[in-house]
Amino acid sequence: MIDLHAHTSESDGSLSPVDLIKLAVESGLEALAITDHDTFAGYDQAVPAARESSLELVCGIELSTKHQLQTVHLLGYFLHGAPTLEFRNWILKLQESRKERNHELLHKLQSCGFDLNIAEATSIARSQLGRPHIAELMLAKGYVSSLQHAFDDYLGENGKCYVARQEPLLTNAVAKIIAAGGIPSLAHPGRISSDLELIEYIVHQMQQTGLCALEVYHSEHGREQIAVYESLARELRIGITGGSDFHGSSKPGVKLGTGNKGDLSIPISVLYQLRAVHRKYAFPRQEQSPPQQI
Repeated sequence: MIDLHAHTSESDGSLSPVDLIKLAVESGLEALAITDHDTFAGYDQAVPAARESSLELVCGIELSTKHQLQTVHLLGYFLHGAPTLEFRNWILKLQESRKERNHELLHKLQSCGFDLNIAEATSIARSQLGRPHIAELMLAKGYVSSLQHAFDDYLGENGKCYVARQEPLLTNAVAKIIAAGGIPSLAHPGRISSDLELIEYIVHQMQQTGLCALEVYHSEHGREQIAVYESLARELRIGITGGSDFHGSSKPGVKLGTGNKGDLSIPISVLYQLRAVHRKYAFPRQEQSPPQQI
C-alpha cells in the first residue's frame, strides 16, 4: 500500500517530516509522497529518515493554480531525481505571493474587529503560514467555534475576509513541472465539480495543455467517482495517482494510507505505472539542485 498525497508541518499538516515518516512505516506503507503546498522543505527534511527505513520516499509538491477563473490544485511528482534549481527558485516566488496574501487577509480580519497579528499566526505555523493556521489562531482566541466555522464565515472563498492569491495559470504550472523533470497530476478532481461529465470535459481540456496524470484515488472520492476517473485516465492514456491527502490533526478524520473511511488502499503498482508514464513522456531535465529548505 502507498500514499502519494500527504502534508507535513512545513505547510499545513501537523506532523513534522520525521514524524510523518515514522507514521508511514508504522502504517505499513511501502511508498510515501510528501506533497506540501509550495515548498520542498518537508521532503528535504524527511530524506535522511526515509533512507534509514524501508520506506520509499517520493518527492512531490502541491500547487494552487488558476484554470478558467477557478482555483485548481496541481500535484507535481519528481520520480527520477530532485527538482531543478530553476524550479525551486520559481517556488520561492510563489511563497512570496502567499506571504502577501496572508498579510492582506490578517488586515481584513483586523478591520472586522479581530485582534490577530502576523507574529501570533506564524508561531502557530512554525514554518509556512497558511489559512489553516490563521483559523487555528481564531479558534484559540474564541472567535470561532471550529476551524470549519472560520473558513465558512471568514477565510473560505465565500467568507467575509477572503483574499485571493496571485496563482499561476494551470498551463504555466504544468509546463514548469515538466521542464523540471516532473510529472503533473490534477489533484482531487472531485473538488472541481460533482458533475462527472463536466470533469471528463475539463480533464480532456487539461490534457491538451500537457497534463500527464489524474488523481483517481482520494479520501473524498466515492466508488463511482473512482471508476469514472480511472476509466478516463486509461482512455486518455495518462498516469494515475492517489493518496489520502493526510494533514494530521487539522483533518483528524483522514488517516494516512487509508483515508477517512478506512477503505482507501492504493497498491504500489500505481507508482510503477506512473514511472512508466514518466518514461514514456521522456521529460527534459536540467541540472538538479541539492536538497535545501525553502
